[in-house]
Amino acid sequence: MKRTTLATIMTLALTTTAVTANDWQDSAKDAWIDGKAETTLLLNGNLNSFDINTDVQNGTITLTGVVESDVDKALAEELLENLDGVSSVDNKLTVKNHAKNADNSKTSALKDAKIATVVKTRLLFEAEVSGTAINVDAKDGVVTLQGKVDSAAEKDLAAAIAKNTDDVNRVVNKLDVAE
Repeated sequence: MKRTTLATIMTLALTTTAVTANDWQDSAKDAWIDGKAETTLLLNGNLNSFDINTDVQNGTITLTGVVESDVDKALAEELLENLDGVSSVDNKLTVKNHAKNADNSKTSALKDAKIATVVKTRLLFEAEVSGTAINVDAKDGVVTLQGKVDSAAEKDLAAAIAKNTDDVNRVVNKLDVAE
């Protein structure tokens, strides 16, 4: 909250100074642009302005810091490049990689859970397979079947059902045939 108040007061002070000053020195103009840039980022509800740093030199804004996505990076640049006095924006923002990896990990885990559930359900509905005796695990699209079945034909049928399920890349058939 202190930063918000400070940025607003600074912007107002710089704007007032800009109106009364006829001869701008480059450093004063850059400070004025920097204040406008900080305020613009601060007032945008889609960006975390506390993670974005602005530095202005000769009308060029350099953005550094970390944002959540490529969309946030593009948004920050787009907001600033149309400000009065800005000649260009050098966007050096970094996109958080761990957020992408976490999303991919969650997506992969959900997809594996879906695959295992679909394979298990298909095995339970197949009359020629003892679905309750077969354990189904999925990891990165690889399905592993474990348990005991009554015949080699049942073992092969269970593997074929798993292999013909959407999103299954490979089947590891560890089913044992009862003697």
